[in-house]
Amino acid sequence: MHTLLPFLLAMIAAIVLLNMWAAKLKIAYPILLVVAGLLVSFIPGLPAVKINPDLIFFIFLPPLLFAAAWSISFKEMKKWWRIIGSFAFLVVFFTALSVALVTNHLIPGFTIALGFLLGGIVSPPDAVSTGAITSFVKIPRSTSAVLEGESLLNDASSLIIFRFALVAVGTGQFVWQEAALSFLWMVIGGVAIGLLLGWIFVQAHKRLPTDAPSDIVFTLIEPYFIYWVAEQVHSSGVMAVVSGGLYMSARRLTFLNSASRIKGHSVWESFIFVLNGIVFLIIGLELPEIVDGLRSKGIPLSTAIGYGLLVTGVLIAARIISSYAAMTATLIFRPSVAPRASSGLMRITMPLLLGWTGMRGVVSLAAALAIPVTLADGTAFPYRNLILFITFVVILLTLVVQGLTLPYFIKRIGSFGGIMNEEAEEQARRKMKQGLKQHAYQYLKNKYDNELKGHAGMEKIMKHWEEKTQAADDSWMNEEMKVIFVGLLDSQREYLSELNKDVSVDEEIIRQQLYQIDLEEERLKII
Repeated sequence: MHTLLPFLLAMIAAIVLLNMWAAKLKIAYPILLVVAGLLVSFIPGLPAVKINPDLIFFIFLPPLLFAAAWSISFKEMKKWWRIIGSFAFLVVFFTALSVALVTNHLIPGFTIALGFLLGGIVSPPDAVSTGAITSFVKIPRSTSAVLEGESLLNDASSLIIFRFALVAVGTGQFVWQEAALSFLWMVIGGVAIGLLLGWIFVQAHKRLPTDAPSDIVFTLIEPYFIYWVAEQVHSSGVMAVVSGGLYMSARRLTFLNSASRIKGHSVWESFIFVLNGIVFLIIGLELPEIVDGLRSKGIPLSTAIGYGLLVTGVLIAARIISSYAAMTATLIFRPSVAPRASSGLMRITMPLLLGWTGMRGVVSLAAALAIPVTLADGTAFPYRNLILFITFVVILLTLVVQGLTLPYFIKRIGSFGGIMNEEAEEQARRKMKQGLKQHAYQYLKNKYDNELKGHAGMEKIMKHWEEKTQAADDSWMNEEMKVIFVGLLDSQREYLSELNKDVSVDEEIIRQQLYQIDLEEERLKII
C-alpha cells in the first residue's frame, strides 16, 4: 500500500500535467494519456496496475454514464432520435456482426461467439474521446447531441452483446428464445429500475434537510446504487444508470438548490476527469502485461498487430458504410427529417465525417478488462490476451489516426457548420438574453409596481435590468430586497424552462444562462 499510493497520486498528477500539455498543443488529452501510459509502463520497478475484472464495470461505468446523462441535451436527443437510435443499436449490431464474421474467418480457432464478444467490446465509440477532439473545432450543438446521444445509448447495446457473447463462450451454446426474453428484461427492467430509483432519489433530495455537500455526496453514491440494484435482478445496470440519470437531470432545478448545482458541477467535472484519465493511462500501462500473455500463448506480436489492424479497418469501414446507409434510408423513406446540407458536396461528405468520429476508449477498455481470466470450469478463457491486445490496438489507432485527422477533415471539407440548418449560436444567445431582460423588467413592473415608486433600492434594480448595468454600491440590498431579487431569479428560471421547450433554441445556451442565475443567487448570500 505504501508503494502503491504514491504511484496512484503520481498518476493523477501526470493526468493533470498531460491535460495542460494537450491543451497547449491543441490535441485531445486522451491521445497523450494513452501514449504516456505506454511509455511509463517500460520504466523498471513500477508496481503492476491490475484491476479485478469483476469490479472494472462497477468502478468506472456508473459515474461516467451518469455524468454523460446529466450533460446531454434530452431535447436534442428527441429531435434527432432516429439517427441516434440507428447508430446506437443498428450500427452497433452491424459492426459487431462484421467483426464476428471477419475474425471467425481469418483468425484460426476464433469462434463466432468470440467474434461477437470482441465486436461487442470494440463497437461503441467513446464520447469522452470524441468530445475532447471536437472541442478544437466548431460544430453545432445538434451534431454534438447526435454523437453524445449515440455514445450514451450504444454503450448499453454493445455491453448487452458483450454479456450474451460471454455466456455463449462460457456455455458453448446460445438459445435465441432465452436470449430474446433476457434482452427484453435487461432493457425494459433496466429502464424501469432506473426511473423508479431516480424518482426515489429526487424525492429524497426534496424532503431531506440536505445542504450542498450532502447533495453532492448523494449524487456520487446514486449511480453506483442504481447500477448495483439493476445488476442484482439481472437487468441492465447501464440502461438503469442512463435512464435514472436522464430523469434526474431533467428535474435538477426542482430538487437541487443553486449552491448544490454550482458546487456539484465542479466536483463532478473533476471526478470524471480523473476517472477518464486513469482509464486512459491504464490502457497504456496494461500493454506490456498483455504482450507477455500473448507470448506465453505462442502468438507472435507481429501477427497480433496484424489482427488489430484488421479489426480497426473493419470498424472504420462498417461505421462509414452504416453512415451512408442511414443517410440513404432517411432520404428515401423520411426526407423531411433528413439533415439539410448547404451543398451537394456537404451532403456526400457528412456521412463520411460522422463515420470518421468513431474513436474508441473507456467503455471498450473496461469491457475488455472485465473478461474473466478463467471459465466456470477453471480453464483459461480462450484468446483473452489476444482480445485485450486487439482492443488496445483499436483504441490506440482510432485515437491517434482518427483523433488527429478529424479536426483537419472538418475544417478542410467545410466543417459541420453548413450541415445543420439551425439558428446561429451567437444570434440565439443574443435573442435569449434580450428576452430574459424584457421578462425581468416586466416581472418587476407587474408585481412590484407600487414598491417601485420612490424606493431607491427598487429603482436601482429596475435600472439594472432596464439598462443592464451593475450598481457600484450593494449596500441597498437589504433582506426585503433579497426576497424580491430571489423571486425575480426564480421567475427567470421559469422563463428559461418555458423557452427551452422551443426546439429551435439550443439547450446548452439555456443551461449556461441558468448557471449564471445560480451564481447570481449565491452572490446575494454574501452581500
